Amino acid sequence: MEDWNEYCHYVAGLIGHGLSRLFVASGFEDAIVGKELNVANSMGLFLQKTNIIRDYLDDIDQKREFWPKAAWNRYAVSLYDFKSEENHLDGVHCLNELITNALTHIPHCLLYLSRLKNQSVFNFCAIPQVMAVATLERCYNNPDVLTGVVKIRKGEAVNLILSSTSQENVKAIFSFYVQRIMDRIPEDDPNAAKTRQLCDQALELCGPVKRGALSPLGLPISSAVILLSGVLWYYWG
Repeated sequence: MEDWNEYCHYVAGLIGHGLSRLFVASGFEDAIVGKELNVANSMGLFLQKTNIIRDYLDDIDQKREFWPKAAWNRYAVSLYDFKSEENHLDGVHCLNELITNALTHIPHCLLYLSRLKNQSVFNFCAIPQVMAVATLERCYNNPDVLTGVVKIRKGEAVNLILSSTSQENVKAIFSFYVQRIMDRIPEDDPNAAKTRQLCDQALELCGPVKRGALSPLGLPISSAVILLSGVLWYYWG
C-alpha cells in the first residue's frame, strides 16, 4: 500500500504541509504545528483516501483506477470486476480493507486538531475531517459504493459543519461514527480483527463523550441551519 500512501501524499499530504507552515508563519498557531509534518500529512491522507474510496464507481466509469492494486488484486483479477453483482462480496471485502487502512490516520488527525489554537483555523481543518469519518461510516460494508453514489445526507452535513467548533465536539463526532463502524463489522470479513483494533484505538483516544456535548445528529433547527442547508443543496444537489 506504499504506492497509495505516496500518491495521496503528493495529492493531499503536501497541502497539509504547506497549510501547517502557513498557519505558523502567520502567527495563528504554535511552531509544533509546522514541525511535525507527518501529523499534517495524515490529515491529508485521511481526506484523500476517503474520496478515493467513495468515488469507486465514478472513477471506474471514467476509466480511472485509484483503488490500490496492492489491495484489490487479492480479491479480483481486475478492479472493474467489482461492478458485477456476482463479485460484490469480494468488492465489499476490498472496500472494508481500504476503509480500515484509512482509519489508521485517525490518531494523527485528532492530535493535529488538538494543537490548534485559532478558532477559524480549527474550523477550517476540523470540518473536512468530520465529513470524512462520516463518509467512511456510510461506505463501510456497503455494496452500494460499487454501484452508485454514497454520500452523507445534506442535513447531516449541516449538523456536522455547525458542530465542528471544538475538540470536544470533534471527538464526540468521531466516536459516534467509529462506534457505528464497529457495530457493523462482519465476523467473516478478512480484515475484521484489524478494523476492530483500530476502532478500539480511536474510541479510546476520543474518550467518554461528556454529557451536553453536541450530538452530530441532534442540533436544533435554526435560521443558520436553514440558510446553510440551502447553500449545500444548491452546490451539492
